[in-house]
Amino acid sequence: MTYKLHIKNESMTELLAQKFAQHFSEALVFHLDGDLGAGKTAFVRAFLRAMGHEGAVRSPTYTLMENYDLKGFEFYHFDLYRLEDPEELEFIGIRDLDIAEHTFFIEWPEKGHGAIYDPDIQFFISVNGAGRIFNVTPNTKKGATLLEKIDFSLFTE
Repeated sequence: MTYKLHIKNESMTELLAQKFAQHFSEALVFHLDGDLGAGKTAFVRAFLRAMGHEGAVRSPTYTLMENYDLKGFEFYHFDLYRLEDPEELEFIGIRDLDIAEHTFFIEWPEKGHGAIYDPDIQFFISVNGAGRIFNVTPNTKKGATLLEKIDFSLFTE
């Protein structure tokens, strides 16, 4: 089942991310697809802040990866927009990061094909006038379990 969520502004993106963080309880892999400026990093930033991060959350466009240790969870934020070859991810040690113990937010996942973990939850974000449409799909039982806990009524028409 795909959830089609209508996000009117960045405040609603933040609220959506807070709802995900509120119910977050186990390591997951999130893939975030969408055009430049669609809100991928804004969602990750709001999620990490809801989990207690107080510093800056930069898009790892040039570094490929940033990590955060929050509330006993290790989060890895990847931005693969500038990735030339998926093998570059092997050089930074993506396979050394235990999928069962770490949460991954992967922007532009298609650029890491074959080198990244499959998603528990897939986001496809599209621009809709001044707002956004978030299509959110669980791809595993873990992903579905998280989505079932979230009240999306504020984001549906």
